[in-house]
Amino acid sequence: MSRAIIILILALALFGIFLVVYNSETVSNSIQDNSNTLDTPQKWESKTDDQLAVTVTVSPLDISLQSKEWKFNIVMSTHSVELDQDMIKIAVLVDDSGKEYSPIRWEGAPAGGHHREGILFFAPITPYPQHLTLSIKDIGGVQRSFSWILTE
Repeated sequence: MSRAIIILILALALFGIFLVVYNSETVSNSIQDNSNTLDTPQKWESKTDDQLAVTVTVSPLDISLQSKEWKFNIVMSTHSVELDQDMIKIAVLVDDSGKEYSPIRWEGAPAGGHHREGILFFAPITPYPQHLTLSIKDIGGVQRSFSWILTE
């Protein structure tokens, strides 16, 4: 056989191996992505408010229709303000109609310091709202609002 034919056959073989490996990884990743979607609860977008040298990020952990408690992870960070607020007293959930709901507990860092993180718990709202806002007042002297559109 001529040298050109041998090189062509080797190139085609390498290309074929590449396609087989690439397609098997794509299929494997697709299967993993689909199984993760089916096994995990709905994920809600994290929201961040960065005003007056204080960053507050809120991530809903569980605000589903079937939950016994609604949970929000709260992360606060600053280098200039003391984070000494009582989270139970300064946070409320607001539903579609404007009705406010107070938290039932805070599990996390105690008041004080420049970095705090914890989970704010609420009783579920019934009937299940289409829109939800978590309002936190007076962190760094600012009212902060974090909103989500809910679909179940």
